[in-house]
Amino acid sequence: MSVAVVFETHATSEDNEAGIATGWLPGRLSAVGREQARELRERRRDDRLSVVFTSDLRRAVETAEIALAGSPLPVVTDARLRECDYGELNGTPEPIHDRAARIDVPYPGG
Repeated sequence: MSVAVVFETHATSEDNEAGIATGWLPGRLSAVGREQARELRERRRDDRLSVVFTSDLRRAVETAEIALAGSPLPVVTDARLRECDYGELNGTPEPIHDRAARIDVPYPGG
């Protein structure tokens, strides 16, 4: 048996539009993000997905809720799917510098 994995990011958040590095803060989708989530539903409609896994952060859950509205697909939230924890920099104006250097060394408090 083979398994195909499809990756999608959460739709545009209010913080994305404001230039804020949300990190592990919940965030909310913007109007543009909600429209992107509806487009995601159309784009993936015929992909024969079996399950959806999403981060437990609000913006990711909101993307899944909109994209899967009316769908019988199970949605599994998991904190291990969160994006980078910027620690003390969560919620600060971007840019977050040197992400590649932070693969093995966490951000302060992250």
